[in-house]
Amino acid sequence: MNDKEKLIVLVGPTAVGKTKTSIEIAKAFNAEIISGDSMQVYKGMDIGTAKIRPEEMQGIPHHLLDIRDPRESFSVAEFQAVVRKKIDEITARGSIPFIVGGTGLYVQSVLYDYRFTEMEGDPSFKYELEQRAAAGESAELYKELQAVDPDSAVDIHPNNVKRVIRALEIHHLTGIKKSEQSKAENKDLLYDTALIGLNMNREKLYKRINKRVDLMMEEGLLEEARYFYDNGIREVQSVQAIGYKELYEYFAGNLTLDAAVELLKKNTRRYAKRQFTWFRNKMDVTWFDMTDEGEHLNKIEQIIDFIAGKLEIKSNT
Repeated sequence: MNDKEKLIVLVGPTAVGKTKTSIEIAKAFNAEIISGDSMQVYKGMDIGTAKIRPEEMQGIPHHLLDIRDPRESFSVAEFQAVVRKKIDEITARGSIPFIVGGTGLYVQSVLYDYRFTEMEGDPSFKYELEQRAAAGESAELYKELQAVDPDSAVDIHPNNVKRVIRALEIHHLTGIKKSEQSKAENKDLLYDTALIGLNMNREKLYKRINKRVDLMMEEGLLEEARYFYDNGIREVQSVQAIGYKELYEYFAGNLTLDAAVELLKKNTRRYAKRQFTWFRNKMDVTWFDMTDEGEHLNKIEQIIDFIAGKLEIKSNT
């Protein structure tokens, strides 16, 4: 008998349809949804993060939305601790916890025995790297990371200078690749997990992304980002998110609005590609193709049947 807590997890790239699908799954299993998105934790960042609206929730409880001020940081270690506590609480209520999101490392940290190394830094080495980055050598630092720790370089975006520097610092201090830290850890799932993913023909997904960005602009993304910019919320983790950093370039006079929107679409498409790569390489996901919209209901039934069989539970359908 499996005495692990039961857990449903739904992953996939941005704009693939996770939100809509998650509601149908949650209704089928009396589940409570936990956001697996690193940016939906921030208050007021609603349009740019495609945060579900209250009227879309259909009475399904949602957790980890709007729990941080945009000026505050929120680390993967904090996410891990908060979500594991939520899983315990939801299970104790007799409901099934259901993580939905596309931030791969955050989701992975919850599912596996993923430990975070508390390591003393080297302030002088770190300062040297930060000075190089400030002098315009960020690309060179990323190339150095590719040379010493190519696995970490795949997982870290070239523009995420803070993480690039941290990975280089770990290698400098220990001679061990940052990517090696988790390899010795237990890869068994901590929960009785139904881990499912949604995918889609890339051309169609990219069209959906472009259309969604246009809709976000119509719904007021520009005004949402402007509010943060005008209130001095800059150079912090929250506004490094795609959808805000591009518009900040427009506010700063570095891009026209049209150029900023096109960059936003381009960056979102690239992010979706990286998400696919992450989930394929890092997790044992059972994929469901959602390309054919006419098959949506049939696919939902297939997903529900898969979860019911995997977790040995009954659905309400």
